Amino acid sequence: MELVVARIGRAHGIKGEVTVEVRTDEPEQRLGPGAVLRTDPASAGPLTIETGRVHSGRLLLRFAGVKDRTGAEALRNILLIAEVDPAELPEEPDEYYDHQLMDLDVVLADGTEVGRITEISHLPSQDLFIVERPDGTEVMIPFVEEIVAEIDLEEQRCVITPPPGLIDDRAEVASARDAGEEA
Repeated sequence: MELVVARIGRAHGIKGEVTVEVRTDEPEQRLGPGAVLRTDPASAGPLTIETGRVHSGRLLLRFAGVKDRTGAEALRNILLIAEVDPAELPEEPDEYYDHQLMDLDVVLADGTEVGRITEISHLPSQDLFIVERPDGTEVMIPFVEEIVAEIDLEEQRCVITPPPGLIDDRAEVASARDAGEEA
């Protein structure tokens, strides 16, 4: 099984290093020197990690054959993909890999359709689901237990209980506010 383990960020310095947005709980295992990773887009890889280090809380990697800033900058936004043994999948019921959550239908507890998960943004404080609504707009849903009530992989759905205003359209919120002022 293949999993996205990182996304390459901007170049760091002039010797070919890049910042990396880690998308794995085991960066020391999957992103260590000598690791050969497939890429998305495939035309950019495979890439072999030559060195890695942490600088100011960010992982910096250098890939074999990338010796300068120009080469490093050309790798920006490329996804790094590792081969993972299916036996290594999370054992905890509330742990998921990104690929398991992508394309899940997002619904409210009453079944009302919200949209579909199209992206997962990994931030320092929490992860965010980027959900595309049926009308093409996007809404961001924090992946926290207070909001994400259930992930049902068999039914391919994510049930949420958002606080007021999180997914409401601004027009609906404004008209609800205006209706309250008239009463």
